[in-house]
Amino acid sequence: MIHSRIGAYKLTIVILIAIAARMTVLLAFRQHFAYSEPGGLIHGSVAYDEYALNLLETGVYGRDAGVPDAGLPPLYSYVLALVYGVFGRHYLAVGALHILFDTLSITLLVDICRRLFPHPGQRGDWIGALAGLAFALYPYLIFQNLTLNDTALWILLLHLFVWLLIRLRERDRFDRAALAIAIGAGLTLGVSVLARALLPPLALMAALSFLLKLSPREALLRLLPVAIASVLAPLPWIMRAGSVYGGFVPIALNSGENIYQGNNPYAAAVFRAGYDVQWLTPPSDAPPIDEPLRRNAFFADAGWRYLRENPVQALDLMLVKLLVYWNPQVRPLNNLRQGERLRVDETGAVMIVSGEGSHVGVTAANAAYQQEGLFNVVGRRLHFLSFGGMWLLAMAGAWLSRREWRALSLLYFVQISQTLMYLLFHPSTRYRSPTDPLLFVFSAVAVLWVVERWRGRLKPTCVT
Repeated sequence: MIHSRIGAYKLTIVILIAIAARMTVLLAFRQHFAYSEPGGLIHGSVAYDEYALNLLETGVYGRDAGVPDAGLPPLYSYVLALVYGVFGRHYLAVGALHILFDTLSITLLVDICRRLFPHPGQRGDWIGALAGLAFALYPYLIFQNLTLNDTALWILLLHLFVWLLIRLRERDRFDRAALAIAIGAGLTLGVSVLARALLPPLALMAALSFLLKLSPREALLRLLPVAIASVLAPLPWIMRAGSVYGGFVPIALNSGENIYQGNNPYAAAVFRAGYDVQWLTPPSDAPPIDEPLRRNAFFADAGWRYLRENPVQALDLMLVKLLVYWNPQVRPLNNLRQGERLRVDETGAVMIVSGEGSHVGVTAANAAYQQEGLFNVVGRRLHFLSFGGMWLLAMAGAWLSRREWRALSLLYFVQISQTLMYLLFHPSTRYRSPTDPLLFVFSAVAVLWVVERWRGRLKPTCVT
C-alpha cells in the first residue's frame, strides 16, 4: 500500500525533497549566500551582479555603467536584472529562482527517463525518480546552485534541449506538432549560447542519434528547423555586439582568454599542482584591455598555436585535463588567497608568490575556499563520496543498459560532447557538474537493478 502511494507521487516527493534540501542549506548557511546583506560576499561571479545592476540603472548591458560591451554571455545577467527589478537585490530572491530552475530540471529529467525506458512496470518512472532524487540531494549542486552564477539556468537549458530532442525523435511523422518541437529545440539551442556556447557540438552528435532510429530524410526534416531556429535566436545579440566593437564577436569576448588559459606551456603544470589556470598571469605582449577585440583574437590564436606547434605536450595536456574533468575530487584542489598569484618557472614548477602585482581577480570569496573548514574538510570529502559512488554506479548502469544504447545514445553524447568541449578550454568540477544529473540516470539503472534482484529473492517460492 505504501509502495503504491509512493509510486503515484514519485515526482512530487522528489521535488519536495529538492526544495527542502536547498531551503535548509540556504537558511542554515546564510553567511555563504547572503551577499545582499551588509558585509556579505558574492560566492559565484561578481561580474553578473555588476552587469545586472548596470542594466537596471542605465538600460545598457555593460560592466561599466552606461558603456555597452560583450565581455560575458548576457543571458544570466538579464535574468538577474529581471529578478532585481521585481524583488530587489536580495539573495533569497535569487536563491528561490535557482531552486525553481532545479525543480524544473528535475521534472524534465524524470520525463526524459520515462521516455527513454518505456518498459512495463513503470521502470522508466522509477529510474527517473531515482535520478531526480540523486540530483535533489547532490551536495555539490545544492551549494553551487545557491550561489550567484549561471549553473542552475544552464542545467535547465541543457535538460530542456535533451528533452525536446527526445520528443522530436520519437514522433512517428513530421507534422505540425513535430515542427513546433523542432523550433522549440532550436530556440533553446540558440538561447543557450547566450549563457554558455557549449551545446552546438551536442546538436551535431544528436544527428547521429536520429539516424540510429530514422531514415536520413526523416532525420533531416526534423533537424533542419532546429538548425535554422538556433541560428536566428542569437542573431540580434551578435549584431549588437558587432556594432559595439566594429567586428565579429563570438557571443562574448572571454572566449579567447578561456582558450589560452587552457592551452599554454604552463597549463599542465598548474593543473597538476591542483590550481585553476584562470589565475595565470596573461602574456606581457597581449594587447591592452581597452582593445578587447584584438585582445580576444590574440589569446585565441596563442592557444590554438600552442596546440598546433606542440603535439606531444598537447597530448599530455589533454590527458591531464581529462583527469581533472572526471576527477571525483572537487577541482581545483587549491585556491589562491587574496594577495597571491601563480608563477611557473622554466622547470615547470608552480610557485605561489605574494606582494605587489598579485592577481587582482582573487576576491575574498574565492580566497575563502582555501581555508574554509566547512568546504575544505567536509564539502570536499562529501563530494568525493557522493560523486565517486554515483560514478561507479553509472558505469555499472551503462553496462546493464548496453543493449539499449541506441535509445540512450543522446545521454552518451551529452557526456562525450561536453568532455570534448572542456578539453579544448579548461575543465573543473563546476564545469562538469551540469551534466552530472544525466549521468545519474545510469546510476539509477544500477540501483533499480539491485532493488529488483533483492525483491525477487524476497518473493516466496512456489512449491508444487
